[in-house]
Amino acid sequence: MNWDVIEGKWKQFKGEAQVQWGKLTDDDLDRIEGNREKLVGAIQERYGIAKDEAEKEVDAFHNKHAG
Repeated sequence: MNWDVIEGKWKQFKGEAQVQWGKLTDDDLDRIEGNREKLVGAIQERYGIAKDEAEKEVDAFHNKHAG
């Protein structure tokens, strides 16, 4: 399953993202709108991690919830 499914059903996945990344605010999640790159950027910013690490976390999230 590709990322488009998560993006299209973001309202359903938003709660799961909040559980996974508790430092992301509701406003962050609303701005992300299911966009993978925005999610990666927000995780980088809130957690102070490198882009490749944030991408790994997002890929794991995708595989867990949409895979």
